[in-house]
Amino acid sequence: MQIEIDSNSGFCYGVTKTIQLAEEALKNGEPLYCLGEIVHNGEEVERLKSKGLVVINTEDLNTISNAKVLVRAHGEPPITYNQIVKHSNTLYEGTCPIVLKLQKKVFDAWNDMKSSGGQIVIYGKKDHAEVIGLAGQTNDEAIIISQKVDLDRIDFSKPIALFSQTTQSIDGYECIINEIRIRLSMSPISNENSLKVNDSICRYVSRRGEHLIEFSKKHNVIVFVSGTNSANGKVLFDICSKNNLNSFWVQNADEIRKDWFVTANSVGICGATSTPQWLMEKVYERINDIANK
Repeated sequence: MQIEIDSNSGFCYGVTKTIQLAEEALKNGEPLYCLGEIVHNGEEVERLKSKGLVVINTEDLNTISNAKVLVRAHGEPPITYNQIVKHSNTLYEGTCPIVLKLQKKVFDAWNDMKSSGGQIVIYGKKDHAEVIGLAGQTNDEAIIISQKVDLDRIDFSKPIALFSQTTQSIDGYECIINEIRIRLSMSPISNENSLKVNDSICRYVSRRGEHLIEFSKKHNVIVFVSGTNSANGKVLFDICSKNNLNSFWVQNADEIRKDWFVTANSVGICGATSTPQWLMEKVYERINDIANK
């Protein structure tokens, strides 16, 4: 049986940068406090915990001082940085460079919109760390939408600056953009300046989706490796399952079942941007063991 690990899967640049930063900070044996799970992958989180990583929430910052604090790739709102500095902690900035640039764009757009009475609208998951960080650039005045029904929160008589969470799907964003344009067209003050659409989806992530369409079709069975709390994982697995009905989601090698491969000649292993390479290799070893028994 042929087994292939997708060469395009695994950590994206932003996550790689954060993991490297964490490992460097942990070298001297001192604890490193991370705001939330460093990645949405329980296996990788546990690996780093064994090295001294401590996962905390923003409330914990009130009790931590003179320590190392890591901001993960998703980013944080300005208030979090104020808390870190207030208690004399050392900041380890792990925010993805793409997210940092987006935060700056959202902040600038928010300031521009103040003079015109406009609105900042962000397409994404309300409770996602990246979206919380983006909304924080607007003093939490941004309108967060995740589906069409949320558009009722927007005042279509006012200008709109639209952004997307970097890991949202392009199709989903385009659907929201089109619906907003339709509603604006019915507004009496609608003009070419009523809506400014910002292309803020990470193409590194979106290209993975395009690649997985072909990857999932070329194998009899797809084993998708990801933490269940990964938003990116949900999007990518949906692509796999739509193009290959024999697609299975696992968090680790222990969840693999022998009956998945009874009639399979080829197996493809892939994962989310938060899935470490070492974990996909463990899944490979497990499947290979099954195939040779």
